[in-house]
Amino acid sequence: MTETASPRALALICSLKPSPAPSSSELLASQVLAALGEQGFTSEVVRVVDHDVKPGVEADMGEGDAWPGIREKLMAADVLVVSTPTWVGHMSSVAQRVLERLDGELSETDGSGRPLVTGKVAVVCVVGNEDGAHKISADLFQGLNDIGFTIPAQGVTYWNDEAMGGRDYKDLEETPEAVASTTRTLAENAAHLARTLRAQPYPGR
Repeated sequence: MTETASPRALALICSLKPSPAPSSSELLASQVLAALGEQGFTSEVVRVVDHDVKPGVEADMGEGDAWPGIREKLMAADVLVVSTPTWVGHMSSVAQRVLERLDGELSETDGSGRPLVTGKVAVVCVVGNEDGAHKISADLFQGLNDIGFTIPAQGVTYWNDEAMGGRDYKDLEETPEAVASTTRTLAENAAHLARTLRAQPYPGR
């Protein structure tokens, strides 16, 4: 990507629901992308469960694998948004598969031996009806950082219903101000970090 190209964001929606079912994970990610749009970013959304992403830890798992096409979109992006629901206190199985496939990037390196995703920014969205957002974001951040992504300050936005609650984020009449404010901060910090890394890449080995 050239320095004059518009910065780009890609949101990987890790809902268990295929399109066109409404998704709280997609709603929160779309709000992040809208906030990044205010920072001059263009964006694209991929609901991962709509695609045949094979199990594995390589960049391409062979015939029928949809991951290489998603990976191409990732490589064109400056910011990756991973958005997941909470199930039994953990990220979705789809989010876990995304992490496993991203692990293949450790074998895809540049001339300095760094993962090709080095210099890309990653942020996280979490929704759910029980507490779990901090643990899920911690797990995702550690995995994404290990793979080579850079995490901005306050790089997660989330919403959890009260204990034993039954509401979904998508069913709220309006976005809580605390969530909206956190989303704006995430977008501002991610945009700043992405532009900084584009202008001043990490040094080679």
